[in-house]
Formats: sequence, C-alpha cells, structure tokens
Amino acid sequence: MSDLRLTWNVHAADLTVTANDIEVDDGLETAVIVSLFTDRRAEDADALPDGHTDRRGYWGDELPVIAGDRIGSRLWLLAREKQLTPVLARARAYAIEALQWLLDDRVAESVDVSAAFTRPGWLELQVVITRPDTDPAEFRFDYTWLAQAERGAV
Repeated sequence: MSDLRLTWNVHAADLTVTANDIEVDDGLETAVIVSLFTDRRAEDADALPDGHTDRRGYWGDELPVIAGDRIGSRLWLLAREKQLTPVLARARAYAIEALQWLLDDRVAESVDVSAAFTRPGWLELQVVITRPDTDPAEFRFDYTWLAQAERGAV
C-alpha cells in the first residue's frame, strides 16, 4: 500500500513533489507526521497555552470508528513552555501517546521516541519504529514551538 508522501518542514507538512510529480511512500512516514503534528484535542485537565480556551482537536474524533480512537498529538500544548527537563518528558509522552495506535493496530512491534532541545525554541523528536520482518524505520523531526504559538491551530 502506498500513500501520498508528506515531508515535515519544521512548521508544517507538505506534499513531496519531484520532477513535477507527487511522490508516494509506504505510508509509514506520512502516518507518523499526521500522528505527531495534527493537534489532538486537549484533555480536560490540560492547561492551555496563554490562557486560550480552544481545546483544538481533529473534528473527525467526534465520531470515531473505534471508541476512544483519536488522531494527533498534544505537542501543541508545549507552545509557550520553557525548555526544562519535565517539558522534554511531556513531549516524549505526547509523542508516544500519538503513536500508540501503531502498536494497537499491530503495524509496529515497538515504537521508541526520544526528545531533546537542540536550540532555543526548538525540540527534536527521534522516532524509531520496528515492524515485523523489516529494518527499523528511523525518523527525526525538528519542531519549533514559537511558530505553533504564532500560527494557532495546525
């Protein structure tokens, strides 16, 4: 199965075009990008950045095919957080939460995520996905919080 290939460019995902044609991939990278960088609805207990009241989220989550199934991540909640160790732990937890469906749907045998600050206002996520009978897929994403806060919802 193939999917239109999305590429993460720090602020947003774009379709990948080569030689005037849209590229396709096996769907895994695109699925990871959608999972990590689509805004998941904030939990009732989550503090929203800058006192906003919009809990965001994908409209399709209102009528999921599987009860409780949700798309996206809560990484957007970190938009104005300081670069502290507890924030890194939350970023990693949000990424793992967003990718949990890969394990639940048996697309992957394991998902490993690491998070690091690379410079002021920037978070790097390293994702390693191990699937049956294939080499692990490794992805690295740079994520800027300030752009998120300035743009609003993704």
